[in-house]
Amino acid sequence: MVVTPFTPIASLFGGALIGLSAVLLMWTTGRIAGVSGIAARLFPPYEDRQFAGRLAFVAGLVLAPVLVRLVTGSLTAQTIAAGTPLLIVAGLLTGFGAVWGSGCTSGHGVCGLSRLSVRSLVATMTFMAAGMATVFVMRHWT
Repeated sequence: MVVTPFTPIASLFGGALIGLSAVLLMWTTGRIAGVSGIAARLFPPYEDRQFAGRLAFVAGLVLAPVLVRLVTGSLTAQTIAAGTPLLIVAGLLTGFGAVWGSGCTSGHGVCGLSRLSVRSLVATMTFMAAGMATVFVMRHWT
């Protein structure tokens, strides 16, 4: 079993940054920080004046580890025990879930819950339960 270190300060700081980012995006653009929706609108048929902002948002997500590496000189060790086929299936299921649920963890879990959306509460409870069930099955039945 993999033991994840307890990091309350780093987690609090990271959560605060995510919340601040979501508030700033809502304040400056009036848009919810739903990453799956923002990323999906980078591809056709979406063409509007907000393309550059969406591209910058997604680029920031991708480039954040590069910035961490430049500032600290190292990255947090990551271990993914799954093989490529399982990761592909997991990615497709996650994408399907984001489309089927009309949003993702950032849209529902961060922005939706903060707006007291019942729909987001149900969506968040659903994907959290599915994630817990998946971890349980993978750790106990494989």
